[in-house]
Amino acid sequence: MRLPIDPRDIMSSGAKIAEERERPVRIAVFVDVAAPEGLVAVVQEALRPQTSRARLHVEACAPGEALIIDDSADAVIAIAGAGDTLVRSLAGSREKFVPTVVLALGEHADAVSRRLKHPILDTIADSDANEVTAKLGAWLADRVNAKRFALASNFALVRKAVAVESVKATSFQNGVIGAVAIIPGADLPIMTANQAKMVLQIAAAYGVPLGAERIKELAAVVGGAFTMRAIARQFLDFVPGIGWAIKGAVGYSGTLAMGYAAIEYFEGGADLSGLGEKLKEARDKAVDTAAKTRDKLTGGTAADDGPIPAHAYVVASTTPKDCATTAVDALPGEEPGV
Repeated sequence: MRLPIDPRDIMSSGAKIAEERERPVRIAVFVDVAAPEGLVAVVQEALRPQTSRARLHVEACAPGEALIIDDSADAVIAIAGAGDTLVRSLAGSREKFVPTVVLALGEHADAVSRRLKHPILDTIADSDANEVTAKLGAWLADRVNAKRFALASNFALVRKAVAVESVKATSFQNGVIGAVAIIPGADLPIMTANQAKMVLQIAAAYGVPLGAERIKELAAVVGGAFTMRAIARQFLDFVPGIGWAIKGAVGYSGTLAMGYAAIEYFEGGADLSGLGEKLKEARDKAVDTAAKTRDKLTGGTAADDGPIPAHAYVVASTTPKDCATTAVDALPGEEPGV
């Protein structure tokens, strides 16, 4: 079965992502001389660059001092102590419009925000230093979004946040495309290409090499779009009037399931070579779930745990754990891949 997409488009996307991953990253780290040693050690380990393209400038700040931020910095990470030592340094970085975050240990974020006169949305505080760095990864992926792949290439704490962001954005796009498509089949090429690009982005976030040979490995993923389209047609046949909602739900939840399955796979340190088998297991379960949902909507007997609303998604849940086992593949009798 031929893919309803231009492989050159996917190749081009892969090359662009690989190029973005090579961009330089510059981060300044301000450390209050009174900052907790445990937090400093954890952050230092988390921010250990893995390539020469990342540069860190670390400087201690004593009471009465004001550190000067270089305009070329992509972000400022400030590790706070119990006092207000960093107030002037933080004000200086905000004046230059450099994304700046404050990290604190053993306090509430609102208290730290007030003490240092810093925005609470750019303040991370927790009783566990590892939780602080986990939240820092999400903050970096969000606030330095233009260099998210370069960040992920260098710092492991950013990888999952970058991958999850890609999954959510692509799922939303496919949900909208499935709901608004007017011409039958017009949504298939777009949704399929989106899924392929999403997997490329996830792979890039986890450091998997991207090249022409990897395109074949995407067949197991992009083939899932055919199933989502076929299942949507079945829903439309049996549930007239709300077909647009069903198609949107299928596009959203199916793509979400694929993305989380890929994240779970790469979290284990594997590359693309075995991803197809992982997703095939997940997709088998998704097809069963979709069939049960259809039967519930139409009064069938495939499931007996009560009625569900007509806007229900194809997957039973959209949490990472469940989505990792509910992606979709070719229907029985169809040939997955190319």
